[in-house]
Amino acid sequence: MATIAAPQAALAKPPKPSFVLNPEYRPQIVDYPTYEEIGTVVIDPRNRFLYLIDDEYSAIRYGIGVGRAGRAFSGTAEVGRKAKWPRWQPTDNMIKRQPEKYARYADGVAGGGSNPLGARALYLYRNGRDTYYRIHGTTEPWSIGKAVSNGCIRMINEHVMDLYERVPLGTPVIVL
Repeated sequence: MATIAAPQAALAKPPKPSFVLNPEYRPQIVDYPTYEEIGTVVIDPRNRFLYLIDDEYSAIRYGIGVGRAGRAFSGTAEVGRKAKWPRWQPTDNMIKRQPEKYARYADGVAGGGSNPLGARALYLYRNGRDTYYRIHGTTEPWSIGKAVSNGCIRMINEHVMDLYERVPLGTPVIVL
């Protein structure tokens, strides 16, 4: 009987190793003296943190994964759109840079658990126009704290869901 079960066990996929987020990237209230307006989102890509200004002395800090050097957004924007379980479509530049990876998704991917934008997305706009940069969830939580995406700011799904509820449309966003 054991010999019959053994081939099936050998074909089974091994379980994914469990992921433990570094505690510094968990949401937490931190000292953050600032003149920015309460509710402003400040993103520090170099240190891999996003801050939601809570008052003139503190902020809620979240860990993030950021875009690779050269493709990262900087400056000011505002949250121009929000979506739950957003649809994802690679940009033309992403397809041009890596057609073997992105061309098959040219028509987009419906929202859901396997969508690269994760559970929520906040779309950054400048002067009323979409910048094509997002603050969004991820299906790859181990990427938090690293430079890994195509320019967007990625967060643990539970964390972006929390931020999504706290941030209304029109919220100012500053990317350092």
